[in-house]
This record gives sequence, structure tokens and C-alpha cells, in this order.
Amino acid sequence: MTTQTNDVDHELIEAAAHVARTRCRGDNHTMAAAARSRDGRIVTAVNAYHFTGGPCAELVLIGAAAAQGVYELDTIVAVGDRERGVVPPCGRCRQVLLDYFPDLKVIVGSDDRIRTVLITDLLPESYVWADHQLDAE
Repeated sequence: MTTQTNDVDHELIEAAAHVARTRCRGDNHTMAAAARSRDGRIVTAVNAYHFTGGPCAELVLIGAAAAQGVYELDTIVAVGDRERGVVPPCGRCRQVLLDYFPDLKVIVGSDDRIRTVLITDLLPESYVWADHQLDAE
């Protein structure tokens, strides 16, 4: 059962929607993500689709954030191009987001059901990579 954590960050949704409207072009860039850092900054990114796979917008955002010196994210949202609205993270992104930011809040839902939940609620009974690393001796 997902737990709503707080009010929805509509400014973050609009930041991702703006990037989706203005930067997503064709089939290579169809999703945008925006995240708010713990110090309040907003970082945005788009996916980089390629037939071999390619990273989702959420994963590109992790790298873009690090390049800007942002290492602690508070909340993230993904928005699809062509006015598709908020899109939940895929399974791979859920796992990576959990491993990087175990306290992260994620905006999910659609229309009047938009809500903010903890990443752990999106990946119950999850494997936490850090919990399974052996300490170096």
C-alpha cells in the first residue's frame, strides 16, 4: 500500500512538463524528468532512447544532477511528451532511485489522483544493493 507523504510539488511537475514540451523531439527524447534537491534547486533531464536500450529520463537526471554538484535529491517526477502527463518510473529506474536515494519522494498518478509517495512504496520487499555489500577489510 502506497503512503502519501506530503503535498504534491506542482512546480516540479510544471518544470518537467515544460522540458517535455520544449525539448523532447521525435522518438529519441520522449520523456522528461525533474527533481528537487534537498537545498531546493530543480534539475531537469530527458531520456536518451536508443534501440540498444538507452537511459530513462530519471537516470539521465541523476548524472545531470551530479554534474551540477547535486548529490541529494528530495523529490522526482517524470512527464511524457505530447501532453501525456505524469508517468511512473519503470522497474529499473525504481531500483536505481532506491539505491541512490533511499528516502526519495516520487510524484505519481494521473489527473486528480496525482500524489507523492516514497520510493520504498513503489518497490516493496525490495533488494537494497548497499545492504548486500561486504565491508572491505
